[in-house]
Amino acid sequence: MRAISFSRQTTAKLTDTEVIGRILSGEKELFEILMRRYNQTLYRVVRGYIVSESEVEDIMQEAYLKAYLKLDEFRGNSAFSTWLIRIGMNEALQKLRKRKQAMFMEAAGTTDHTHKIVAPEPGPEKKVIGGETRAILEQTIDRLPEKYRLVFILHELEGTPRQEIARLLDLSDSNVKVRLHRAKKMLKDDLLKQSMTSAVFEFGNSRCDRVVSAVMNKI
Repeated sequence: MRAISFSRQTTAKLTDTEVIGRILSGEKELFEILMRRYNQTLYRVVRGYIVSESEVEDIMQEAYLKAYLKLDEFRGNSAFSTWLIRIGMNEALQKLRKRKQAMFMEAAGTTDHTHKIVAPEPGPEKKVIGGETRAILEQTIDRLPEKYRLVFILHELEGTPRQEIARLLDLSDSNVKVRLHRAKKMLKDDLLKQSMTSAVFEFGNSRCDRVVSAVMNKI
């Protein structure tokens, strides 16, 4: 099934609740509206855990498929975006757990138990769509420890309130505040001041279309 494009006017008029209701009533093609509405948010959340771009897209697809299959379980106690973020986080964590298990099994068969994880060099696509400044900033953020990186991305790039982050990650508000402070300390102040833009970790254009089409073809 090919993804269907919706006008901005149509998308703006429908609330998440209305879209979900219509999907559950049989209009499954409307799931594309939710995907395009939250692709950027889901991408940045998953990117907080996973560096590999191809793995990020795979995880996003799995998260969307699970969200679609479990859509009737969404009760509206929180925003749909929050519910989707939790699914994406769980998928990313599962991926990390499997990777750690694989590394452990590999280490068990060798004498060298030291594994060094090196962030991949930015590919040509990243250089083209983002420019050198954004690539440098993304690499700097990638080097943050995971627990600081995710909090930083949620708060600074997505604008998620600290209280909401605390609920998502099961942390106290003060703990979130500390992690944010430490994350910013780890990043060079001049780099943040001069280079921080909403385009960082952007997920749009052909990449957005690719994930939407892949998921819509499976549902």
